[in-house]
Amino acid sequence: MPELRKDPIVNRWVIISTERGKRPHDFPSPQKRVNSQSCPFCTGNEGLTPPEIQSVRRDSSSPDTPGWSVRVVPNKYPALLNSDDAVTRSGAGDGLFDSMTGFGTHEVIIESPEHDKEFEFLPNPHVADCLQVFQERFLELKKDDRFKYILIFKNHGESAGASIEHSHCQLIGLPIVPELVNEELAGSLRHYEKNERCIYCDLIKLELSDGRRIVTQNEEFVALCPYASAFPFEMWILPVNHNARFENTDEDEFPHLASLFKETILRMKTALGTPPYNFYLHTSPIHGNHNDHYHWHIEIMPKLTKVAGFEQGTGFFINPTLPEEAAEILRNTKI
Repeated sequence: MPELRKDPIVNRWVIISTERGKRPHDFPSPQKRVNSQSCPFCTGNEGLTPPEIQSVRRDSSSPDTPGWSVRVVPNKYPALLNSDDAVTRSGAGDGLFDSMTGFGTHEVIIESPEHDKEFEFLPNPHVADCLQVFQERFLELKKDDRFKYILIFKNHGESAGASIEHSHCQLIGLPIVPELVNEELAGSLRHYEKNERCIYCDLIKLELSDGRRIVTQNEEFVALCPYASAFPFEMWILPVNHNARFENTDEDEFPHLASLFKETILRMKTALGTPPYNFYLHTSPIHGNHNDHYHWHIEIMPKLTKVAGFEQGTGFFINPTLPEEAAEILRNTKI
């Protein structure tokens, strides 16, 4: 029988449609990737991108030349523009409408110079370098008070929004805090004011004790399928110890995160037949004190179902796979 489950953080209801009961082989497999000889993200093609912002280079090579292992460049077609102008906000008419200048930044983080080297097959130290670059971009952009929130995300596969096959992440710096993050902040604050504890810490403790929704874990991080998963095989990665801000992660924690992150993606791809997917990093906004009640985390969403009229009209999501079954499948997948 279907079940309604409520997300304890944002109070969003999800329909777990057990009557549909989909397992990995019930979802369509993606088309095979096609190699590109003129990829702007490949080594030797550095001139096809805007000048690099940052890179990891072990051989002291010059910027915008081969020799890099991780490279950050401005997005050639940015969603927002980083200018010297002040951020201004204005209403129109009777104040019903609201707008502000399109200030922000849009960067591409190229994970590897090799076109066909996927994130989960990079060596652990290389993935740790990628994560440290994430942190360094956060710390650099925080110096500009006009930024209120920084989101790092990945679109993998055409149906997940990727326009270039070469494995990469994107960073967008915003002059506002996204509403979804505000909902998480409000939900976690409600729990903290009532219980004087972080709801994510309570959730981690409960899930580790229960075990049914755990995918994998190590001493520093845990991957799980959330109780009210909106999408089939949705997963979260969280630090076991309380930390509101990703940029405050200790350097010696990155190898642990790299190992678990790689394993989680590989389990998903092995179990589901290399699906398109998105992941995004939710962390505390740049300004404000959220250190006691918020907890940074990474959300991973395989693109296995489509959002249709019911979801758009109600805000409910229909998930055809029990999170407990999804976690069991992922946990038992041999990699």
